[in-house]
Amino acid sequence: MASGSGSGSGSAAALLRFLRQVGQLKRVPRTGWVYRSVERPESVSDHMYRMAVMALVTKDEHLNKDRCVRLALVHDMAESIVGDIAPADNIPKEEKHRREEEAMKQLSQLLPEDLRKELYELWEEYENQSSAEAKFVKQLDQCEMILQASEYEDAENKPGRLQDFFDSTAGKFSHPEIVQLVSELEAERNASIAAAAHVSPFVFHCLDSSKKHNTVWIIKEAASRMWSWKIPWMKTGG
Repeated sequence: MASGSGSGSGSAAALLRFLRQVGQLKRVPRTGWVYRSVERPESVSDHMYRMAVMALVTKDEHLNKDRCVRLALVHDMAESIVGDIAPADNIPKEEKHRREEEAMKQLSQLLPEDLRKELYELWEEYENQSSAEAKFVKQLDQCEMILQASEYEDAENKPGRLQDFFDSTAGKFSHPEIVQLVSELEAERNASIAAAAHVSPFVFHCLDSSKKHNTVWIIKEAASRMWSWKIPWMKTGG
């Protein structure tokens, strides 16, 4: 495991402290889901794990896959100390960065010098978005979030309930693999919303594909104000 400078019981004790602290991520719920009253919200650790898997299965040969996996595993590690600070907490970006930077320094001090440097530099690379890998992992972060939002909607049988998470990522995906994945996710999700709103596939497919992030609003408006009573033959079963 840790094989850098510093060995013996002291090093092992510090490593154990590090592992226990990182283990706190299993018990830190993702704040966004808590604020939206999601039942049994995922932990930060849950989120980071699937991000790492997403990085592992990328086919982009121009990216350093190993580094992407490492970035995914480290990017939210500071939250084991400071918690998951969400936009709704209204904490300035600079203050959030300061807290997380201090937490990463505290965590990394528990590791041998070589690992300490690697861990902190990975976190810093992600924070500064200073590499192609960091930019890719940032998009994975947002993609994993909306995938999870979709799964919560399915579990609650409330299609469209977490639309604000999708809205927050609109226009932020550029990597071809992620764009394709998000497009498929949105197509499946929009079909579920259309079915729940009793809008026919014909109406769904007539929607402007360039406005996919507005599809929920369009369908709901159409179902509740227009098509549901003006053009009944467009509804399923009509």
